[in-house]
Amino acid sequence: MNCYQCGCTLSEHDFCTNCGADVALYKRIIYISNRFYNDGLERAGVRDLTGAITSLRQSLKFNKNNVEARNLLGLVYFETGEVVAALSEWVISKNLRPKKNIADDYINMIQTNQNRLDTINQTIKKYNQALTYCNQDSLDLAVIQLKKVLSLNPKFIRAHQLLALLYINSEEWERAKRELSKCLEIDTNNTATLRYLKEVDEMLLPEDNVKGSSKKQKKSDEIIKYQSGNEMIIQPANMKESRGVTSLLNLGIGLAIGIAIAFFLILPARIQSAKANIDEELRKVSEQSDAKTATIDELQQQLGELQSQNETLQQDVAAYMGTDDGTLQSAESLMKAANAYLTEPEDVIAVADYLDQIEAEREEESGEEGDQENTEAFDNLYNTLLALVGPQLAESYDEEGHAAFWAADYEEAIPKLAKAYQYDATNGQALFDLANSYYRLGDEVKAKELYQEVVDLFPNTEKADKSAATLAQMAGAEE
Repeated sequence: MNCYQCGCTLSEHDFCTNCGADVALYKRIIYISNRFYNDGLERAGVRDLTGAITSLRQSLKFNKNNVEARNLLGLVYFETGEVVAALSEWVISKNLRPKKNIADDYINMIQTNQNRLDTINQTIKKYNQALTYCNQDSLDLAVIQLKKVLSLNPKFIRAHQLLALLYINSEEWERAKRELSKCLEIDTNNTATLRYLKEVDEMLLPEDNVKGSSKKQKKSDEIIKYQSGNEMIIQPANMKESRGVTSLLNLGIGLAIGIAIAFFLILPARIQSAKANIDEELRKVSEQSDAKTATIDELQQQLGELQSQNETLQQDVAAYMGTDDGTLQSAESLMKAANAYLTEPEDVIAVADYLDQIEAEREEESGEEGDQENTEAFDNLYNTLLALVGPQLAESYDEEGHAAFWAADYEEAIPKLAKAYQYDATNGQALFDLANSYYRLGDEVKAKELYQEVVDLFPNTEKADKSAATLAQMAGAEE
């Protein structure tokens, strides 16, 4: 701990031994800030993210320069789907401590991946559009938008909660409970989630029926006994029952009158208003349907072009069917990849498996018989498929590889990060973390090779500087 006035390291005394400043209160403030930071760390460890946010904010109130608390607060925000808030905390942390700050890695992990940035922007836009639909009472459209948001960012707690509220509004209790349960998996102690879940559970539980002794007691209470002289007078229970029947009869008459008034006075105006709302909704749905129809036509045209290309390539493959030069197996894998993309365009992993088979077959053929020349149509289709699925594969492998890297599972991270860099040669962070993984597993030869690639391919960057420093350190250790 350093003195706030001169920067000298403080001792156990309540004053600075260098400048004499009174630091007793300063030490207590720093101590309280660290206590709140430790409490937030413990809460985050058991996924009490709401409690962790509260504790970390208190820590920063006492010491706004607590970089560790600010970085952890950014991670908690990121885990709850609040990416913008997380980036804000990390940027402030980086300004407070420009060097040797892990916030650099967090920021680079997001900003160096253009696909991830686009996904974050789309998530924010769709969530805001869902709120607009809610304000316009277009609840069905809001539900659709929120489902799209959660498909892009499954950990966005506010989207889960808003979707659960819409389900509660439409009395779809089971769906609401599923969404709230997902919230609890992310944040176990979110106050809003627990309040909504309590309301849903009350609607799902059956009403308790009072039986047995309570019913007998009620019947006994309805009988009135009193003493008149030497005689005991007992009032029959049916006297109160007759009063109850009269009350029910009066209630029924009043209800009938109210229904008649509503039918002749209120209902026509409500029907007219409902018709106007329905006409407006039909107009909006019609506009959206026209836009979707245009999109479908465009996609069908693209599908027709791809199918035409597929047929042409099938004819080219049929031209050399039965040859022994090793190209037949690669062509079959390529056709399977094209068919997988045409039938299931969302399943890019299946397409990737076939592309990996083609690469393996090319390497095997190159080792056994030398380089094999493929037809122009073969190369065109291969490059087209790679361009279509490459960005998605690069993003998927990058997320899985970095998740394993941060979990210190380097053996799992290495193939994922290698694939991420294979499908996106501009992802210098993936190449740098791949080198780090080999280095931490003890494979210094491979690590040196990859660090040198980072220096050569991404000069004048922080990753290149760190790689050069690591290479120098490894060279010094060998000497």
